[in-house]
Amino acid sequence: MEPKITIGILAHVDAGKTTLSEQILLYGKSIRKAGRVDHGDSFLDTGEMERKRGITITSKPAEVTLSGKRIVLLDTPGHTDLSAEMERALSVMDYAILLISAPDGVTGYTKTLWELLKIRKIPTFIFVNKTDRFAPEDSGALPSLLSEIKGELSGDIMDFTGAFVKGEKELAESIAMTDEKLLDEFLSLEKTDIEGLCPVSDEQHRGFADTQTIARLIRAGKLFPCFFGSALKDEGIAFFLDLLSKLVLEKSFHEQFGARIYKVSRDEDGNRLLHIRMTGGTLAVRDILKLQPVAGAGDVPDGGEAPLLKEKVSQIRIYSGAGFESVREAQAGDVAVLLGISGGRAGDGLGFESEGLAPERVPVLSYKVVPADDTPLVLLFEKIRLLSEENPELSPEYNEETGKIGISLMGQVQAEIFTSQMESRFGMKVRLEEGDVLYRETIDDKVEGVGHFEPLRHYAEVHLILEPGQRGSGMVFATKLSSDLLATNWKRLIMQHLLEKQHRGVLTGAPVTDMKITLVAGRAHPKHTEGGDFRQATYRAVRQGLMQAKSLLLEPVFNVSVTVPSAYTGRVLSDLDRFHGSGSVAWMNETTAHITGRAPVACIRNYAADLYAFTSGEGVIELCFGGYDVCHNTEQVVERFGYDPERDTRNRADSVFCKGGSSVIIPWNEVGEYMHLPYVLQKERGEYPETMAAANIGTGRSGKAAGEDELKEIFERTYKTGWDGKRDRVKDEDSRRRVFSGEQENGDLSKRKNVSKPALPAFLLVDGYNVIFKDEKLSSLAADNLDAAREGLLHLLSDFHGTRDGKLTVVFDAYKTQDQKAHTEVRGNIDVVYTGKGQTADMYIERTVKELRGRYAVTVATSDGLEQVISRGQGALLISSGELLRLMRENAKEVRNELENKPAGRINPIVIPPGIDPD
Repeated sequence: MEPKITIGILAHVDAGKTTLSEQILLYGKSIRKAGRVDHGDSFLDTGEMERKRGITITSKPAEVTLSGKRIVLLDTPGHTDLSAEMERALSVMDYAILLISAPDGVTGYTKTLWELLKIRKIPTFIFVNKTDRFAPEDSGALPSLLSEIKGELSGDIMDFTGAFVKGEKELAESIAMTDEKLLDEFLSLEKTDIEGLCPVSDEQHRGFADTQTIARLIRAGKLFPCFFGSALKDEGIAFFLDLLSKLVLEKSFHEQFGARIYKVSRDEDGNRLLHIRMTGGTLAVRDILKLQPVAGAGDVPDGGEAPLLKEKVSQIRIYSGAGFESVREAQAGDVAVLLGISGGRAGDGLGFESEGLAPERVPVLSYKVVPADDTPLVLLFEKIRLLSEENPELSPEYNEETGKIGISLMGQVQAEIFTSQMESRFGMKVRLEEGDVLYRETIDDKVEGVGHFEPLRHYAEVHLILEPGQRGSGMVFATKLSSDLLATNWKRLIMQHLLEKQHRGVLTGAPVTDMKITLVAGRAHPKHTEGGDFRQATYRAVRQGLMQAKSLLLEPVFNVSVTVPSAYTGRVLSDLDRFHGSGSVAWMNETTAHITGRAPVACIRNYAADLYAFTSGEGVIELCFGGYDVCHNTEQVVERFGYDPERDTRNRADSVFCKGGSSVIIPWNEVGEYMHLPYVLQKERGEYPETMAAANIGTGRSGKAAGEDELKEIFERTYKTGWDGKRDRVKDEDSRRRVFSGEQENGDLSKRKNVSKPALPAFLLVDGYNVIFKDEKLSSLAADNLDAAREGLLHLLSDFHGTRDGKLTVVFDAYKTQDQKAHTEVRGNIDVVYTGKGQTADMYIERTVKELRGRYAVTVATSDGLEQVISRGQGALLISSGELLRLMRENAKEVRNELENKPAGRINPIVIPPGIDPD
């Protein structure tokens, strides 16, 4: 049995796409009666919202047989706000039918669809619909429209309908021009042979080229057949489908298993459905698949790559409209749905299809999601995350510090669909508050970013070249580092870390784009480097490079298409100029003008209402995403965001070095004095900084990796211990006994012995805001009143510390308050420190731990990963914020029980487990 051919239908909204789909299914005898959108009985628009709104919202397949060929017809959304769903379907199409509404002509979105089809190299047939709208006496309308289509889209678009009706020889000549062999055959014909010649033979006409030749030209993208007709009136449909079935070629598939995930959804029973197109081999029920886990499914290990999930296929369905058939096996060419799979995302490949596909269409607007009732934000976010599996463009983010949930959307239609889905799926009523446009950042010069991560018994250094790319090129990653200088496994890991993270810019914290990042140098330690070390070094190298570079803020831009009464032409052009855009008159007659141009999304997104008002409803505007360009008001946007890159603890630009047996954080603008490898760019320019640490340890100016002796020198100088790594370690059993008991080891790290030392007084240092935002109640309170949240934490800490000996200090960043001056308050039995301007809590804690070492048994309460590493390196013990919160509440409960059963008094101390808590 021949494999199925997948053909997708694409069009601008209201072009008649669903009507044409119904006619195709009717001719293929898949349905008995063609449904209509306005009647709510179409075969493919089965969703409640689709029938209510009269638009296609999700892509759906239907199987049909035309002239003996098995075809999967894939219907896609036509509204611009739903273009991400349409684009996901492109990844599994063998052919496409691009539908154009004759009265509307080539719209801006039609051109967008054409560009996407060109990028994906999908062979395309064009069907011009609604030709019945033209008056019979208007004989020049269709030729004029064809000229417009060829001019706007491609000169290789050729009218097949007119050629067969009129027997025009021009089409045969045009086809001959696409292929050298065909051209020779055409030129060899006698003039009498050319008269009445048609491109393809049928019962009435002698053909110039055989069907297979024309079909190969179409598949190669050298020829795009164009047909005219009316789907609603069933005009030209039979001819179009007959020739379509002859001109599509079966695809040859790989023998090995492969598939492409193009969609994720859920059925009425809540089962997760993984929609795939089989690109090779077979897949049976109970087969095991290896898939990428979805976001939030688990922690990423130190190696930096989330482990692939191994999951068993429990059921395979073949859908056609709303109905489906369960099958035991899916074959190459099938569009199938898998059940029992929790992993995998739209765009992922399975089997030999290893590479994922990045979307071309991205959201340009952000919205804040606000619950209409007292639904906990954590629960709300979890449901939005489930919905984002089906619509990845939502990109939900939950800011624990502000207590806000944000999503990204294409526009108002998608926003309305989102709120409806939240209520119908999860019973959650939400409202959306429109936020800002989604900015991007890039750079305008070439820099070298460096990152070094060397806390105790860890080591990694990375050098990256960052340079600007072409507008719209996205992120490009490359390596110019020889495996002789850094092992292949480490290079591969660095590249993985570059790919896995959405790197943030330093102007507003927006994602970076249009940039090439090249790995040019790196170093590992033969014994003490772990995968997580290179993750830290890589992230810091990118960030440090961005801090040096000249950054540019990019804003999304709309391609604008406006049709208005000609009297309003000047007003529209003036408005585009006022919106910091540009425009020109595409065409104008006595009554109507058509204006095209570009304008920033931030300025023109709400222009439709104004246009409708001043043209008394006669003006029509179409806005299509046109990429990103330099922001027209960078200074105002940066000031509005108020983003401070040096306070972004999730994206650090500093580096961690080991000095004197302790971990030391070196600011981004000073790391060049400490790096162990020379700068590659400076070497290329003949500049060799003598202040660099590498210049003093023998790596010199060659840029080559240090030998064993040089690494040994670095390690022994910094760690104050032997190269073989033999040093007595603090055992977990001893840690458990010492936490909060006051027992602490002292002296030179190289002379530690597992012997008891005199007990030291206990000292607990608490990162205040870190604890607040790890607690659901305090975090929710902080969103409305940060002062109240601080008071709540101080009350809990005071009660907790009242049952224990020693000292307790809680540290708050001053930038969270109105007062920027450093000061300390005494609140009962605890000290409260507000750091000065420019000083974060972790900087204060790091310094304090170092000062108290040897005099107190210091425990640091935080869940900040780097702060934990540094504090442990300074000799402190650790407790996570979540564990401290649990202990405080257990303590409060124990105190209440104690008071109920006997007079108040000191209760037995609670031993806090040591180590870094995973939360």
